[in-house]
Amino acid sequence: MEPRMAEDPLDLVPELAEVSAALFKATGNRSVPRTTISLVQLRAGQIVGNTYLTVLHTDFLRKAEVSEARITAVASWKDAPYFSAAERAALALVEAVFLPAPHGERVSDELYAQVAEHYDAKALATLTIAIGQVGFFIPVALIAKPVPGRSFTDPWK
Repeated sequence: MEPRMAEDPLDLVPELAEVSAALFKATGNRSVPRTTISLVQLRAGQIVGNTYLTVLHTDFLRKAEVSEARITAVASWKDAPYFSAAERAALALVEAVFLPAPHGERVSDELYAQVAEHYDAKALATLTIAIGQVGFFIPVALIAKPVPGRSFTDPWK
């Protein structure tokens, strides 16, 4: 299996490394548990149907010793008993961002209030950035099609 793009996007646009590092630093401020961020980013990968992202975030969760039941249940989190109320709110938020809204706004005032019950202002901003972080890399994953299970730059080295 080979990546779709022949050249490493980091070689073509070296500034990408700085952007990536800044996003990782911003989401790593510990206001939101790393596990929650990985759950949210796994769900985003599932929504867009990208194997690279789903394998990447599943691996992160396994390294964090998250149970296989919790990892597997991300796809069906709404009726799964494995998630805290705060994690459910975060998963609802990522779905609101990446799935079409049947009526009105994607992120309703009601959903925002629900999420804000579980996260203070810094954590809510961090969660928003974590959703943006995966959103930033979704086009790279879909277009460049890196090899699942390898680090982002390994497919080109």
